[in-house]
Amino acid sequence: MPTASEHPSDTKPRAVRALIHQPQGAVQGSMPDRLGAIWARATEAACNLLLLPELHQTAYFCQREDTAAFDLAETIPGPTTERLSLLAAETGLVIVGSLFERRAAGVYHNTAVVLDADGSLAGVYRKMHIPDDPGYYEKFYFTPGDLGFRPVDTAVGRLGVLVCWDQWFPEAARLMAMAGAEMLLYPTAIGWDPADDEAERRRQLEAWRTVQRGHAVANGLPLVACNRVGFEPAPDAGQAEDGILFWGSSFACGPQGEILAAASETEAEDFIVDIDLARGEAVRRIWPFFRDRRIDAYGDLLKRWRD
Repeated sequence: MPTASEHPSDTKPRAVRALIHQPQGAVQGSMPDRLGAIWARATEAACNLLLLPELHQTAYFCQREDTAAFDLAETIPGPTTERLSLLAAETGLVIVGSLFERRAAGVYHNTAVVLDADGSLAGVYRKMHIPDDPGYYEKFYFTPGDLGFRPVDTAVGRLGVLVCWDQWFPEAARLMAMAGAEMLLYPTAIGWDPADDEAERRRQLEAWRTVQRGHAVANGLPLVACNRVGFEPAPDAGQAEDGILFWGSSFACGPQGEILAAASETEAEDFIVDIDLARGEAVRRIWPFFRDRRIDAYGDLLKRWRD
């Protein structure tokens, strides 16, 4: 089998140097203070892309259903996009952030925002798949996204931005790839129930890594996932262990699923990774999955179940 170790003769490396920010113990109001340190690190390392985790402005408030939490929502444009816009313009970074969007009274979204290197709002993505599990009561807060799976064009390339629970759905990654995304990005907030035993924790974490590496392989694209890390107690927790232990483990992989960089399971960490967007072209030439898709036979994918 031919290899994809070299670039095709008609392509050149297209370098993205990304800083992935994996915070611990996020609380409302802390992010503005952290941005200065992030800016300094990104500038020193000559990064051109910054990825922040899901709902990075606040603690993960979806552990409880509480109408008061809707006060955390903000408009787009709004305070967070304005703050990130200034940072992007000052540094030349493309920034992918995530916030609780207030679209209208009673209509709220879990939304990723993309600020281009000149500070302009390049695009938004409203989370399409909304979970409703113990400790993750997102359906109470978030209306499902209605913008579809559309990549965002930026100074570093066309970015396929998805959010957390979308990680488990191959359809989302596929549609982003089919629309020309050159990289998949997942702002994330995911962790364990502290009551889970060690074997269950390993199964969940490895499943999370594996499914995303599979998206990278199936679509011939690099992928970056950015999680938060550490224990966050549930609001009005009745017991000390009542909360979520976010498992960190943010990572980047290449278009063959190869791990390029990974963060700790237990510690806050910023890591920098170099990604060559042109490598996807080389990989797709030896693994032409898009050529061999049987689109004439996939009609039943539009059904909930094949009864």
